[in-house]
Amino acid sequence: MLAALALGGCGEGSTAAGDARPPDASADGAAEDAGADGAAEDADATRDAGAADAAADAGPADLGADPTACNGAAALCDRRFDEVAYLTTHNAMANAADGLRPPNQAPDMPTQLAEGARALMLDTYAEPDGLFLCHGYCALGRTPLVEGLGQIRTFLEAHPREVVSIIFEAYITPDETAAAFADAGLLPLLHTQPLGEPWPTLGELIAAGHRLVVFTDRPGGPAWHHDVWAYAWETPFHVEQVEDFGCAPNRGNPANSLFILNHFLTRPIALPSLAEAANPTLQAHADACLAATGRLPNFVTVDFARIADTHAVVDALNAR
Repeated sequence: MLAALALGGCGEGSTAAGDARPPDASADGAAEDAGADGAAEDADATRDAGAADAAADAGPADLGADPTACNGAAALCDRRFDEVAYLTTHNAMANAADGLRPPNQAPDMPTQLAEGARALMLDTYAEPDGLFLCHGYCALGRTPLVEGLGQIRTFLEAHPREVVSIIFEAYITPDETAAAFADAGLLPLLHTQPLGEPWPTLGELIAAGHRLVVFTDRPGGPAWHHDVWAYAWETPFHVEQVEDFGCAPNRGNPANSLFILNHFLTRPIALPSLAEAANPTLQAHADACLAATGRLPNFVTVDFARIADTHAVVDALNAR
């Protein structure tokens, strides 16, 4: 398995980070229903979990079991941002709890963050009535962009020892994105990383209060709106079989400081059954790519993050 993982992989062209637009809804209605049905049991439970988390966030700031920890571990405080692995939820906005179809995750974004996701891949679209988080077709479900960003702000304010990243697949302008961040009250929390300079440590980001790092595939605008392919590289994102997971570069230069490990199956959409096959192999894929490239996977990207212990894989990477 490790040899296959290290050698496999093929890339496809796209302008987006870790994804492409889904197939036409009418052509794949049965597949979408299968995806929604497969996540339906999780959806009811995650609505309750999301409500409970929102109530908890309304209280005092949560410093965790160790008030000196950074992203849950004191050992991470002295590590640079690019020396840490982050559980990354692919198409985080496309979740069953919020009713977006077909889902890539079961719980809503606040619950994903509460359960340990520290990077969210999000798609942004402009509709006649505003800016939204959607997955290709906003008719299949949408969340107002400012509302989604506000959920991230609420989490960061309630958890002052956590650093979170967003990777945007953007179909809106940089100026529209910047205005949404301003409206959501996120500007004071943003980090700006000069290209080519060493990343700060997590402890330094926390001390500065700049605990949100933003990447986009549509660069321009403010300095904090980082061009993802100037800072990161990725493995192929369109994979249909577990044996095809690999470590070959897709987009971005492998000399860049951040490594996006794409680990999800699309056939032709995300399904819980596909995650049940993919997620148990995440540790082997991550280990194979670390050995093959000498690079720590930073953004460990999965569908249906609750399936298998994806959090434990990231913890194991950070324990090295």
